[in-house]
This record gives sequence, C-alpha cells and structure tokens, in this order.
Amino acid sequence: MAKREFTFKGKTVEEVSRMGLQEFAELLPARKRRSIKRGFSDEHSKLLKRIRAGNNVKTHCRDMIILPEMINKTIRVYNGKEAVRITIMPDMLGHYLGEFAMTRRRVMHSAPGIGATRSSASLSVR
Repeated sequence: MAKREFTFKGKTVEEVSRMGLQEFAELLPARKRRSIKRGFSDEHSKLLKRIRAGNNVKTHCRDMIILPEMINKTIRVYNGKEAVRITIMPDMLGHYLGEFAMTRRRVMHSAPGIGATRSSASLSVR
C-alpha cells in the first residue's frame, strides 16, 4: 500500500513552497488572507527573519499564520507559563501558531477531602 502524499488545497508541499506569499494567501480563508495582504506587523516580520536565519526560535506571537517556509522548523511558542516546543508539519499550514500551544491544561483532581461528602462529615478527625 502506497503512502498517501499530503496536499494543501490540491497542491503538493513542493508546489506550495514554491509559491509566493500572495499566491499562498489566495488559498487561505478570508480572515487569514486579509491579514497577509495587509502586511505583517513588526513582531511578525522579526519572527519571520529569525525563522529564516535559525531553526530553534522562541516567540510570543501566537497569532502568526504558519507559512510554507516554516515547514520542518522548530518553534517554541509561549502559552502563558512556558514555551511549548512545536515542530511545524505540512498539515499545520494556514493555522495560527497559538493553536498548537494550549493555554489550559486538563484538570486533575485527587480524592475528596474530609467533609467533602455527607458520609465523610461524620468521621472524627484525629
């Protein structure tokens, strides 16, 4: 069985990586397309420059759109407490960086304490 090749909106990863930024923007939904057409902010431009220069980059820009030039790069995205390491894969194209660095964790509770239930309220505490 042959491994299925990833495509983004009918284009292979190689075709998408050869596209210009404006051509890639045409494949994205309206909000992201408009964001790219208006131009990147200073923070986003600096981030892109650092991604092009090196591999392991740390950022607070959770609203940066994942572009084809970021594929196979490792980016550490701040989630409010720590920088979460993310390796950009082809299927992440067009998403925001913040979608992959969760800001909330699953709540884990231990056993209930004394007095938490009606049956444990009558226990003597020694």
